[in-house]
Amino acid sequence: MMPDEGKLRQSLGTKGHGDKVEIPVPTTQPTANSSKQIKKSNLRRTVLLSLVLLVGYVYLSRMGLTGGTFVQDYLGMESLLHGNSGQGHGHRHGHGHKHFLTGKAKEKVFLQVPNEDSCIEASTLYTKAPHRAGSTGDLDTAKDFLAHLQRELGIEPPSEAPIFPAGSPESQDAIWSIVRPPKWHPHPLHHGHGRQDKPRAWIDIYYPVMNTPLERNLQALDDDGNVLWEADLTEHADETDSDAGKHADAVPTFHGYSRGGDVSGKLIYANYGLKEDYDDLIEKGVNFTDAIVLVRYGGNFRGLKVKGAQELGAAGVLIYSDYRDDGAVTAENGYEIYPAGPARNPTSVQRGSVQFLSMYPGDPTTPGKPSYENATRTEGENIPKIPSLPISAANAGKLMSLLHDSDSKWNGIVRLNNQVSTGVLPIWNTMAVIPGFIKDEVVVLGNHRDAWVLGGADPSSGTASISETIRGFGELLRKGWKPLRTIVIASWDAEEYGLIGSTEWGEDFAEFVDKYVVAYLNLDSSVSGSRFSAQASPLLAHLIQKTALDIPHPTKAKEGKTLWDARQDTGEYFGNKTAQEVSIDAEVVKLYNAQFANNDDLGVGVLGSGSDFTVFLQRLGVASMNQGFGSTLNDAVYHYHSVYDTQRWQELYADPGFFRHVAVAKYLGLVALRLADPIVLPLNTTHYSFELENYLDKVESLLSDSDQSPSLKIDLTPLRNSIHSLQAASLALDYEKLVAERELVKILKAIERKQKKWRRKWRKWRKKLGKAYCRWKKVFGKECHRHHSHEHHNKFEFEMDVDPAQKNTRLPNVPDLPSGGKPRIGRLPAWIHEQKEKEEDRIAKETMHGFVLHSEVRLHHHGDCFREHQMGCDAYSGDRGEVDGDAETEGRPRLPFAKLRKAIQRVRNVNKKLIAFERGFISTNGIPAREWYKHLGVAPGKWLGYGATTLPALTESITIEKNSTLAEYEVYRLKGLVDGIVENIRV
Repeated sequence: MMPDEGKLRQSLGTKGHGDKVEIPVPTTQPTANSSKQIKKSNLRRTVLLSLVLLVGYVYLSRMGLTGGTFVQDYLGMESLLHGNSGQGHGHRHGHGHKHFLTGKAKEKVFLQVPNEDSCIEASTLYTKAPHRAGSTGDLDTAKDFLAHLQRELGIEPPSEAPIFPAGSPESQDAIWSIVRPPKWHPHPLHHGHGRQDKPRAWIDIYYPVMNTPLERNLQALDDDGNVLWEADLTEHADETDSDAGKHADAVPTFHGYSRGGDVSGKLIYANYGLKEDYDDLIEKGVNFTDAIVLVRYGGNFRGLKVKGAQELGAAGVLIYSDYRDDGAVTAENGYEIYPAGPARNPTSVQRGSVQFLSMYPGDPTTPGKPSYENATRTEGENIPKIPSLPISAANAGKLMSLLHDSDSKWNGIVRLNNQVSTGVLPIWNTMAVIPGFIKDEVVVLGNHRDAWVLGGADPSSGTASISETIRGFGELLRKGWKPLRTIVIASWDAEEYGLIGSTEWGEDFAEFVDKYVVAYLNLDSSVSGSRFSAQASPLLAHLIQKTALDIPHPTKAKEGKTLWDARQDTGEYFGNKTAQEVSIDAEVVKLYNAQFANNDDLGVGVLGSGSDFTVFLQRLGVASMNQGFGSTLNDAVYHYHSVYDTQRWQELYADPGFFRHVAVAKYLGLVALRLADPIVLPLNTTHYSFELENYLDKVESLLSDSDQSPSLKIDLTPLRNSIHSLQAASLALDYEKLVAERELVKILKAIERKQKKWRRKWRKWRKKLGKAYCRWKKVFGKECHRHHSHEHHNKFEFEMDVDPAQKNTRLPNVPDLPSGGKPRIGRLPAWIHEQKEKEEDRIAKETMHGFVLHSEVRLHHHGDCFREHQMGCDAYSGDRGEVDGDAETEGRPRLPFAKLRKAIQRVRNVNKKLIAFERGFISTNGIPAREWYKHLGVAPGKWLGYGATTLPALTESITIEKNSTLAEYEVYRLKGLVDGIVENIRV
């Protein structure tokens, strides 16, 4: 045994070699001395780490990256300059894309979406059954369009269909919540956000008065009242076109808003029923009293043909389709009739409204006011007091042969019987909103959905095209795009009866449109022939041309041609003769060419009426456009408003392959994107101001025409001088536009350079501080979970935990508040004011955010300071001078956010001036004798309807009234408006 073995055994409590040794169980508890040592060590580490953090904080503070907390400050700067809003599809938690889609990249994504197969599918859906306004088929298409919006824009369908009566709180808030909180919502400001910020869609129901057909007869009578001949008023189709054959009797041939009546009278032929046609017959001594007037379609709106006859004392009107107006594509030129060939089917009939469109559009019984279900109504001053019927070329030919047959026993007496049911019917506008960063600048796109029967071209070609545009927007949203400006999409109803859906909506939301709508883009029929054309306010002319030049020609792209080149396309049907040999009626050629007579030097036409842009431009002063492919004199005959306007006709003759449909879809969407997303609105006031002088030149030429203005002497010099002042002011505004945008981009690029420098420093310190903080937490036995680099910095360990119950706290029954927090007792009024100021500040921040993202200055993404419960945006509110100021102090970077805010406000002011330009032509008193039309720059001609008259009140005081006193007054009114515009846009 070793010497110390016994002592060892004794210390372990053993007494001998054979005894068992009990070894004590190890313990983790330190001895008293070791515990003291550990505590001292922890204290030293804590003090050391605290000093490290303090030094780091002070260093970052001197760099200007602190405020409430340095992380929050950094996030505020980074997210504003470089962040995606995170509100696109798939990014609802703030995880945006590395690069926000802008410019060419965004346009490339959009242009890849519309395609021919999808467009054909949409067209087939909307043309499968009749959907006249107010019918069950019409409601079905409204729901179809709603479902398309929900599907493509990522809108979750609510449990109850969002169909709201016009005027209801839900209907009103659907639009007004774009710019203010919805009052009807129990928590109107969810998470502190004052407006709904996700795409949404719904249906509005208006209640206009409309008519439907009951009984119709057209007979030739002998002297005793016996029937010599009775017209067959039905369109006859066979199974060659199965849709036409199936639905030939679905919608009887009649006129919308025609007066019911049973009248007889002597037949008088009055050519197109233009004012000059009637005047010519009056000069020749023709008496229209109690006559039945036969006129052909074309030249002016059909309702004005009836109005002209009514004012001359006629008893009724018949309107027919004339083969002469079909140009070269006739049976006489060797073509078979539809459905066997491209020529007109002799039984085809053009239905349509006979409302007096140039007086006012919309529900005749609620002029200037929306047609709510309980609306107070008038008798209606813009509808006929005599009956009318549309008839086919075959029936008109029979009447003409009887009229000119010297051997006939017919004395020329015709019986016209038109029985209709007139009453209040519901119509359905389907609407959608894509919220932008800027809520108070809105771009509206619209297409009407109702058709007289199937509407292969009118309007379903347009509906198919806009459906593809919507698909493109949906793809952009899924990739994280959010427009700078808000976009509203409308599928109007009852356009065919008289622009009712759009007009009632415009009258309903006139204040909203006036305050917030930047532009309206209309699409009626996108394809009914081969020739592309566009009409617009001169403000949009350059945008229209430039965008069309960027879209390939739908059928001749390989030849290097563009959509703009399609304005020269002429069709391909010349019969069995050469183009030079084909005989086309000279009057037809003259009227066809007259469509383009008012085109500006760019090739953009002037807007008259006849589609849904009317209320926007000519009553509310919103720059508008309309475009599409129309029929030429060498295209397959377009059976307008007939049962033969079918899907088959579209696929076989109008647009085989649907290439034109898709070109229009791309064009419409691209124009919308180029209006919604640029920093400065692409509205050209200078082009408009010079076009205005061209309009005045036309008036001057009228004064020199003795036939138009015998002995009228009007001094136009004051008005011309005002226009020259407008041109000068506009040129100055052009310079301001250029400088304002350049200054903004310059500041953003300066921030980009600063950001790259300080971002490197921030990464270094964030890494060090993060490691130190984790060690600190481990000292106290807490785990430290580091986040991956792709996650948001505001999810790092520095964030504060918020009690979920406190997050959801709301103050009940306090409407229109930009925050859900509670005020201290006794200071509710002051608190409400404070919260509204905070909401205004939030709006300013979001607007700034949008401008930065759409500036195309490529910056990086590190979060979203606009998300709820974050405080990092204070750097942009002007609340903290140490960050907001531009002064550079020792150790602190120069952060020019005050300059940024000022530059953005400068751009905003420029945009307001651009928007105000078109509004400046709106006169409270409107145009004499048709005061609904307020725009004194352009309006539908009093006796044209479709066609436009520039400077309408002045022009018609000369050409129609021939009154020098009235003309001088109109010069005075126009001068006042132009002078007002000069002041509005003055820099």
